[in-house]
Amino acid sequence: MASLIPCPHCGPRPKEEFTVRGAALPRPAADASTDEWQAYVYLRENPRGDYAEHWHHSGGCRRWLVVHRNTATHAVHSVADAAGDRP
Repeated sequence: MASLIPCPHCGPRPKEEFTVRGAALPRPAADASTDEWQAYVYLRENPRGDYAEHWHHSGGCRRWLVVHRNTATHAVHSVADAAGDRP
């Protein structure tokens, strides 16, 4: 059985329609230090459990979404448009 992702714009869609960008992290301020920007761009945790990620619905509405899922079970808890869900 294919995994379905509940796109808020298109309804339930196969996971193959999506491209995962990575962690949904708060962006540093424009005047942040080089160390803050380096950490934002290059350093990532790889947690086991609940996690928020940016996903692009490249095979559908082409919107950026924030998907809250469990990295161990792959269960999706919620999906929201990235323009409205600022971590």
